[in-house]
Order: sequence, then structure tokens, then C-alpha cells
Amino acid sequence: MTPTQNRPKACSASGAQAGRSAPAQAVMASFFLPLIFMGLCVLAGPSAAAAPEVPDPVEWAKLTPQQQAERRGDIRRQLETATPAEREAFRRALRERLEGLSPQERQALAGQTRERWQELSPEQRQQLAQQRREQLKAMTPEERRQLLAQRRAMLEKLSPEERAALREKLPTQ
Repeated sequence: MTPTQNRPKACSASGAQAGRSAPAQAVMASFFLPLIFMGLCVLAGPSAAAAPEVPDPVEWAKLTPQQQAERRGDIRRQLETATPAEREAFRRALRERLEGLSPQERQALAGQTRERWQELSPEQRQQLAQQRREQLKAMTPEERRQLLAQRRAMLEKLSPEERAALREKLPTQ
């Protein structure tokens, strides 16, 4: 049973949350898992130090956004002195750790991340989005290509229905 199924409908992030079908929940999980992954990948971003320990995704999700930001900064500083091979090893270990979670654990993490995001004020959301934009701008063209390849690989793993549902969730500009 997921955390959202334990709560009354009025307490869920959206009124329809508790009544979502399994494919819809899987799509939502597939939407928020990349956010979790990107948050954790930022740790290994353009810089990286003597390969720090890969954080546990379950423990990471329990941290407040401020604690996550502090931890991200600590890991980024540790990674600054790392070699490119060490940074890649960190990213690979992080990816393997996330992929090693059961589907239920991934859905629970995605749900927790979604709830935390909904609890943020619009200003906080805007600030986080701006920070991410700045991080992307600071990446080298090669790092941006690698990130794009990773995102495409993630999307290839989704079913056509999940991709379509995810597309509907994306904001249009």
C-alpha cells in the first residue's frame, strides 16, 4: 500500500490521487524518479571529488530540501578533486542504486518527492528551478550531451502509454 493510499482523499496532493490507476501511478513515479535522479546527479554534476559515498535514496528522500542542498554542496566539494573516472564511477553507482530499488520503493520515493514539491511555496519552486537552470548553463557541451543521452535512455525504458502520459504532464511554453 502506498503512502497516498493510506491518507483520506482530502489530504492527498490532488483529489484524484487516491483513485489513480496503476498505470497512472507508474507514470507519476516515472515522472518524479528522474527528478530524484537529477537531484542526486547534481551531486556529481560538472564537478566531482575523491568519490564520496553514494547517498541512499530512501534516506535522501527523508531529508528536508535545505538538508539536501547542504549535502549536495558537501558532495560537490568532495567531487571537485576527483578524476573524471571517479566522477563517472560515482554517477554509475548512483544510477545502479536507484535502478536497484523495487518498483514499490521507487513509487514511494516518487510520491514523497511529489509531496515535498507540492509543499514548497511558489517562490521556493521558482528558486529551485532557477538553480537547476544555472547548473545546466554551467555544464560543458559534452556534459549536456551526456545528460540528454541519459534522459533519452530513461524515456526509452517507458512504455508508449507512460511516455504519452508523461508528455501530457510536461509544461508547454
